[in-house]
Amino acid sequence: MKRITRYTLQMVKESSILYDIGDSIQTPQKAADLVNRLFNLKDLAEEQFVMLTLDRKCNCTGAFVVSQGTLDTAVVHPREVFKRALLQNACSILVAHNHPSGDLTPSTLDVDVSKKLKMSGEVLGVELIDHIIVGGDRFLSMKELGLIGG
Repeated sequence: MKRITRYTLQMVKESSILYDIGDSIQTPQKAADLVNRLFNLKDLAEEQFVMLTLDRKCNCTGAFVVSQGTLDTAVVHPREVFKRALLQNACSILVAHNHPSGDLTPSTLDVDVSKKLKMSGEVLGVELIDHIIVGGDRFLSMKELGLIGG
């Protein structure tokens, strides 16, 4: 005989706040505005990697801090991103992180993480909409730069 433990998976809502965010997230500007309102990325001294889960109409259904990093790095693994996305029953995700230096230039690691997330999402059926980099009052869309495709 072997003992097998049964589990029940439950989500616990951390907080729920009403935000007047208007329509669905259709532009990088709207995405950057929302992640700044939710996470205040532009004012953080360390990198933070965050994610928004989206429904079929690109309405935000959840917001998560995936990784809290250091001055110039936040470790991100697709497992940690998609664990949250699947629990949220997300159709798609939008990720963002800040560059405390204010330099919006994507690092090689930023591009690699985006490509891994895009490929992982394709396998799981959860589309990566964009990866936004925030630096001060400015932002950059990796999708608009053609760094994550589609």
